[in-house]
Amino acid sequence: MIPDSTLPPDYQTIAGGSIPGAAAGRAYTVFRREPSPIPVLLAVPHAGRSYPPELLGQMRDAPGAGFKLEDRYVDLLARAVARETGAGLLLAHAPRAMIDLNRAPEEMDWDMLADGDDGEARETFRTARRARGGLGLVPRRLPGLGEIWKRRMTRAELDARLAGVHAPYHAALAGELKAIKGRWGAALLLDLHSMPPLGPKRGSQASADFVVGDRFGSSCDGALCAAAFDHFAAAGRRAAHNRPYAGGYVLDRHAAPARCIHGLQIEICRAVYLDERLQEPGQGFDAVAELLTGLVRRLASEFAALGSMRHAAE
Repeated sequence: MIPDSTLPPDYQTIAGGSIPGAAAGRAYTVFRREPSPIPVLLAVPHAGRSYPPELLGQMRDAPGAGFKLEDRYVDLLARAVARETGAGLLLAHAPRAMIDLNRAPEEMDWDMLADGDDGEARETFRTARRARGGLGLVPRRLPGLGEIWKRRMTRAELDARLAGVHAPYHAALAGELKAIKGRWGAALLLDLHSMPPLGPKRGSQASADFVVGDRFGSSCDGALCAAAFDHFAAAGRRAAHNRPYAGGYVLDRHAAPARCIHGLQIEICRAVYLDERLQEPGQGFDAVAELLTGLVRRLASEFAALGSMRHAAE
């Protein structure tokens, strides 16, 4: 059963961007309270499920590829956390198969284009690890499935995705962080993702339920990262730091601790909140939502204390 994802009526709702091929389809929605009760913004870039018919028709195995690429129902977890904490929320609706919002516009596998590719960009980014491995700006291939697309895309199709989805999403993200900082003097971004199980869940070598990424210390104050690990440990949950996920373009572009904008990427193992098939919300969903709610409250409190200590020192 899909959990209730409604937000209280005091949340403002602002939709923006456009999904190419989807009539009136919006690329994202912002949910926020005014004034914001805590200096935290939740963002979910990879859980979009608005697949236009034309996009589905271009995919070799639409159900399989979409399922593997999605951060399955992380948007529902984020809604539950926002409802309980008052945090701002930015949800992408365009699917990752269309364009990956956690990749820079230059992280493109230029061989995917049938026309108008940029020769200089092709040469520069031919060695980009993620694009070469099939998970660039537009995903190209997946383990176990191979090539995702039936044909090459045109430059016009790529430009439409950048203009309709990628640019508006990141403009909205920057705007929300600016607004939170304007009210609180600082802002904390939590970029929420999901990951496949990293290994067995039992025994002394059990794999992590969560991975906290801070771009190896560059995207967030260490005290906030330490508080996140303390929260997970107190709940008896295993958490890893930066490996195998340290964060990507979202943190690189928007997190700037020197300007009082901090960012963490939180990866959630799908096995802890989905069913055994990793397809629908499972018995662990409510417990994970409660755990993340506590994390947001803890980090908001730590964030306020951190600001007070720095203000006193100055």
